[in-house]
Amino acid sequence: MHQEKRLLKILEYLNEHNFMSIHDICKMLDVSRDTARRDILKIVQEGSVIRTHGGISLPLLKNTIKEYKERMENCSGEKIAIARKTLDFIQKNFHYFFDVSTIVSILSREVNEAIWVLTHSLDNIEILSEKKEITVNSIGGCLNRKNRFFYNPDFLDYVNNIRLDIAIFGAAAITSDGIYYVDEEDALVKRSISKKSSRIIVLAEHEKFKLFSYYKGIDWEEIDVIITDKTPPPIFVQIMELNHIELIIVRE
Repeated sequence: MHQEKRLLKILEYLNEHNFMSIHDICKMLDVSRDTARRDILKIVQEGSVIRTHGGISLPLLKNTIKEYKERMENCSGEKIAIARKTLDFIQKNFHYFFDVSTIVSILSREVNEAIWVLTHSLDNIEILSEKKEITVNSIGGCLNRKNRFFYNPDFLDYVNNIRLDIAIFGAAAITSDGIYYVDEEDALVKRSISKKSSRIIVLAEHEKFKLFSYYKGIDWEEIDVIITDKTPPPIFVQIMELNHIELIIVRE
């Protein structure tokens, strides 16, 4: 088995167990300890995992994520560049979903086309409400104050009766089996929206390919476009090629 395939299997295992020892790698892949060590060195160098005592693990997003308003106050040039590139996909009279995400909030500030937008983001609602040419729709419900999004269980029934041209999602963590988020309710919204959208675009800085979180919102096979600021690790480039995902790099 080629090394790239072994690394994919290691990432898949880590997505379920978070930690993997050298012994686990040898047993699962039927390789020597020397080969396991080379695989660990490769995957650590790519930034997909971190080295721990006795093995490897995924970086734990839960312990490092900043509160939403703090993230907005520290918007990087990379986030701005990603948001502005997304404007290429904004077309007059299209129906969109705008995710709760710092990059998507920047997009909300930048967009000026006459479009229809559904969102569960408090910040997107505030920004877009100032733009008369944009029709803004909210799912309503209970507000998650920390990450500034609404969640309404009845929203799932509402989504069943709509169709969206494009859903634009952020990402908390990108792993070998999909796009993950911090809050379970937020991930449920994404899963519902993805089923009703003709096209899905994911916006994420390259650091998101090195993180781990708990709630999956989107599968790889659902994604049409990923816009990021640097080329992701080779493992993820391979996944995108296998799923025919358009990868757009805004810097490098």
